[in-house]
Amino acid sequence: MELRQAVGSLMVVGLNGAELTGLERAWLSVVRPAGIILFRRNIENALQCRALLDAATTLAAPAALRCVDLEGGSVDRLRDALAPMPSAQAVARAMRKKNKPNLATEHGTLVARAVRSFGFNTTLAPVLDLGLNVSAQVMGSRTAGETPEEVAEYTGAFVAALTAAGVVGCGKHFPGLGGGTLDSHLATPSIERSFRTLWQQDLAPYRSLRNVLPMVMISHAAYPLTGGKSTPTSVSRYWIESVLRKRIGYKGLVFSDDLEMGGILNAMSMEEAAVESIRAGMDLIEICHSPELILRAFEALLHEGERSRAFRTLLLARATHTQRLRSKIIPKSKSKNAQQPEALAARIRAFAAKIEALQPAEDSAA
Repeated sequence: MELRQAVGSLMVVGLNGAELTGLERAWLSVVRPAGIILFRRNIENALQCRALLDAATTLAAPAALRCVDLEGGSVDRLRDALAPMPSAQAVARAMRKKNKPNLATEHGTLVARAVRSFGFNTTLAPVLDLGLNVSAQVMGSRTAGETPEEVAEYTGAFVAALTAAGVVGCGKHFPGLGGGTLDSHLATPSIERSFRTLWQQDLAPYRSLRNVLPMVMISHAAYPLTGGKSTPTSVSRYWIESVLRKRIGYKGLVFSDDLEMGGILNAMSMEEAAVESIRAGMDLIEICHSPELILRAFEALLHEGERSRAFRTLLLARATHTQRLRSKIIPKSKSKNAQQPEALAARIRAFAAKIEALQPAEDSAA
C-alpha cells in the first residue's frame, strides 16, 4: 500500500451539500477516504441520499463506511426526510418500567432499516454514556440509563439488532461523558472521576460489550485524575492503547469523534490533532465539514509519514489493519430490498406512539 493511500484510508469525511460538487470530486480523488459521513444538510430523500453516497464512495477506499448519526431523539439526521425516531432514553425507560425488553431490539431494528433505506451501512450509535445528573443538560435524552446495568441492557440488544440487520454500530463516547458538564462540540470537558469509579461505572458497558461492538468512538474529554493529565482522550495513548485495547481487550475499530470540535481544536491545531490521534492508537479520524481542514489533516499525516520512518511504518500497519476490519464488518452486498421510505416512516411513527404511551406516568406528567 502506498503512503498516500494509507493516509486517506484512515479518514472519514463529510460533504457540504445534497449533491457532489466538482471541488469535492477533486479532493475526494486525492484523499480516497475510508468513509463518508452525511448530515441533515446532505439529505433530502432516500433516492437522492443513495445517489450522493454512491457518487462519493466511488472515489473512496475499498469497503467504505457510509456513516450517519441516527441514535433517535435529538440526534436523528433522517427525521426530516423520514420520520422522527424515539430517543434511547424514552425507549429504555419504557423497556424497564413496563418490563418489555424487546423494545430495545425493535428500536435497533427500525434504526437499521432506516439507515439501510437511505443507503448507509453504519450508524454512529448507540450512546454508552451514563445518564448522570451532572451531565443531564449536555446529554439530554441520548442516554439509556443512570447505571451501567441499565445502559448495557439497552445497548446490548440495540447493537445485536443492528448487526442482525446488516448495519455497523458504534459505541460512544469512550471512556464516558456521564460525569461531564461541558459540550465537547465547544470545549474540552474535564471529568474528575477516579479510574476506579470509571472502571466500575462508565467503562462497564464497554467491558460487557467489547466482543460485539464493531466500532468504539473516542471522546475529546479529559480525565485529570487518571494520571494527573488533562489531555483529550482522542490523543491519549494511555486511554486508547492501555485501557481500551489492552485492559478491556477491545479488538474492533477505534473511531474519533469529529476533529473539528472545540473539545480538541481548543487544545491543538488540526495538524497536531490528526497526527497525535493516529500516534495514540486511533484507527479512523473523523472530520465532518471543512474541506480545508480535511486536506490539512491529510497533508499533515502524509508529511509526518515522509519525515519519520517510524510514523510511516505506523501509518502503513494501521491502514492494513483498518482496511481488514472494515472489510470484515461491512455487509458484502448492498441492500437492494430496503423497505420503502413511506412504509418505514409509518412504522417509525407507530413505534414512537407506542413508546409515548408506555412512558411512566411521572415522565408523561412532566
